[in-house]
Amino acid sequence: MPQFLSLITPEDALKKVFSRLELSNQLERVSSANALGRITGENICSPQDLPDFRRSTVDGYAVIARDTHGASEGLPAYLSLVGEVLMGQEPGFSLDSSQCGLIHTGGMLPKGADAVIMLEDTQPVDQGEIEVNKPVASGDNLIEVGEDIKAGEVLIPEGTRFRPAEIGGLMALGISEVNVVKQPLIGVISSGDEVIPPDQEPELGQVRDINSYTLGALLLRIGARVRHYGIIPDSREALREVMVQALKECDHLVVTAGSSASARDYTAEIMNELGDPGVIVHGLQIKPGKPTIFALAEKQLMIGLPGNPVSALVIAWVMIRPILEHLSGMDVTKPRPMIEAELTVNIASQAGREDWIPVRLLERDPGAWQAEPVFGRSNLIFVLTRSDGLIRIPPAITGLEAGATVPVQLMI
Repeated sequence: MPQFLSLITPEDALKKVFSRLELSNQLERVSSANALGRITGENICSPQDLPDFRRSTVDGYAVIARDTHGASEGLPAYLSLVGEVLMGQEPGFSLDSSQCGLIHTGGMLPKGADAVIMLEDTQPVDQGEIEVNKPVASGDNLIEVGEDIKAGEVLIPEGTRFRPAEIGGLMALGISEVNVVKQPLIGVISSGDEVIPPDQEPELGQVRDINSYTLGALLLRIGARVRHYGIIPDSREALREVMVQALKECDHLVVTAGSSASARDYTAEIMNELGDPGVIVHGLQIKPGKPTIFALAEKQLMIGLPGNPVSALVIAWVMIRPILEHLSGMDVTKPRPMIEAELTVNIASQAGREDWIPVRLLERDPGAWQAEPVFGRSNLIFVLTRSDGLIRIPPAITGLEAGATVPVQLMI
């Protein structure tokens, strides 16, 4: 019976894969409005200062700060009102000593002004004069030219995934199109005589295909395109034929089932035949997902995942996601979305193996959370649907105690 190659840690497996994969240099230009979730293929620099004029952050009066020094309710300063700043227009007046101008939030400061005093710190005396009951310093309640970003400054570094904030920044600068990393096309193959399409009624001994859809959804979520190749029976010839086709049509390939050390599992053998260097990892010191395969056919990555839905999806979350992010030039060392929670029960683990445990988050107190493990076998998909995230038990320890504070990786 075929045996696993030497088991290695997930961290070492990722290093092996990273060292042999070339970063994607294929870029495409897209509308900034449609760039959500895409990854920048180059540094994006600001074409101008933002803001490009001094603007008020409050409703009040543009003033010369020294005219307000020493002002108080008992001894107010008096300023002549010489105009109003209209929104979206350059002021039609400038300030001299002891003068002020009415201004609204976002309005452009008139020449001569170096501060804004809030409306509530003033009182009108008549139509042409106000009294000031509080001093301001130069620069108070205004935004300087280039305070947000300066012309030529890198506003979005290469390898950044666009969030709503980045899109807003592009729009503020009039950048309507950007170069992004072209999304890789991933072929997804599901295998097994017992697996049938979800729209069919299973007979005894048959199961509906889950992995094609969970993996396809996750791949889309993390920025790939997906091409499904259906369900392949337990036939070496049939599997090889479709894997060859997928490598011709796609950038990389994921095969579910067929990765364990069984006489009927041909995935690793076929991967070794499809190109050099072939299989570089077969077996991880991890649970779930021990029989995972990573192989290369020249520059194309081939991944063999276990058939059990929980194992396949956890490995995709823990391993495939950072691989695809690495290919796109992202910094995979940045922290993931996490929340700290108190573990509700003891969890045992085997030393030398990294364990990933699905947990449900329970709010103990406002802002305080508990992590309740969702136990179940790796072929039970609803283990994950009942979970909010995963906790990692490092290989150096033999478990976690109830009451321990643990970081929960959110599955979002």
